[in-house]
Amino acid sequence: MGQVVPDAIEQYLSSLNRQGDQVLQDIARIGAARDLPLVDAEVGALLRVLATAVRARRILEIGTAIGYSGIWLAGALPADGTLFTLEHDEERIRQARQNFARAGLSDRVTVIAGDAQRMLAKVSGPFDLIFQDGDKQQYGPMLDRLVDLLRPGGLLVTDNVLWSGEVVPGFVTPHHPAADTQAIVDYNERLNNHPALLTSIVPLRDGVAISVKR
Repeated sequence: MGQVVPDAIEQYLSSLNRQGDQVLQDIARIGAARDLPLVDAEVGALLRVLATAVRARRILEIGTAIGYSGIWLAGALPADGTLFTLEHDEERIRQARQNFARAGLSDRVTVIAGDAQRMLAKVSGPFDLIFQDGDKQQYGPMLDRLVDLLRPGGLLVTDNVLWSGEVVPGFVTPHHPAADTQAIVDYNERLNNHPALLTSIVPLRDGVAISVKR
């Protein structure tokens, strides 16, 4: 049984999700076979809904991996919209660019190579939506910069904030590094008390925080 949402509920939600296409399904299979840290289709659908709801034209993503979540996000953009996505792993960048091309989205996606925290200093806002799914220990240090890059009314969406239930002491047997878990616990506190943000956490898959900039 899933630790956050029971398996039967997750399977039901999955059965309702018909927004994906063959390219996304192929990437998801590759990601599962290689144990890559990709969001699942239900979180992908949520990202597309949120990007559509705020009529996003400029989106920033922290953690490209091989482009799976980026395709969900970029698919909500108008023809002249842009997704800027940050990734440090060169092989993942190569595969992501191939996948964006397969999805017909290369003209809307700019992949930025390098350390995300360092590259954030060079990125110019404002953004309509920012998706944080990078190094968990960098969640906290990046937060204020990401808020600065958001437009008022823009969304900061953060994945893995429930961390398989490990954010609750004693709830499950820990499998993640303790430093990562503590970083997420600290981040959740800061996120929910940030004076510039209004936040709600959705217990979907591994937990998704949705924060709107006041």
